[in-house]
Amino acid sequence: MANIISDETIEYVGILAKLELDGQERERAKKDIGEMLDYIDKLNELDTSDVEPMSHVFPVHNVFREDVVKNGDGRKQTLSNAPDSREDGFVVPKTI
Repeated sequence: MANIISDETIEYVGILAKLELDGQERERAKKDIGEMLDYIDKLNELDTSDVEPMSHVFPVHNVFREDVVKNGDGRKQTLSNAPDSREDGFVVPKTI
């Protein structure tokens, strides 16, 4: 299999990842990426025709509760503590 990664590809990946690689690091990256692609090729040889596609290994269920207001918004009680309020909001000093 031996995927051959070009210097241009390594340069482009380095730009995308905002990495500056010296010559030795480029060669190591080429080798590492080649090994990863070889492994992916090996996985592609497996027969997965009877395997259902999934996004998670374990079943995922929606754990969120229904979005229902239970005790109101408390706006009047909150604004009762404000030194000054107008139109359901706090009045604060102007800052520049």
